[in-house]
Amino acid sequence: MIQQIDAVYENGVLRPTQPLRLSEHERVRVMIVPDGDEDLLDQDFNSSDDELDASVTLEQVHAVMSKIRGSMDSAIDELRGEY
Repeated sequence: MIQQIDAVYENGVLRPTQPLRLSEHERVRVMIVPDGDEDLLDQDFNSSDDELDASVTLEQVHAVMSKIRGSMDSAIDELRGEY
């Protein structure tokens, strides 16, 4: 069952603003969407086959990704100019 809830981040912990229908110790996956960015939820992140570039090989992707030092988050922030 998928639930969409609001939460507040306090002291390193996400605190839901309403009760959750979960079993104790149940593992879940969380997607963080800051207030104001809800339109991102409507985007389709799955590519169709015609959007894929078949000329790029897996080896090329590995070669480029192996040059990234540190975390992928840092590399993306750097590309976006968000240091």
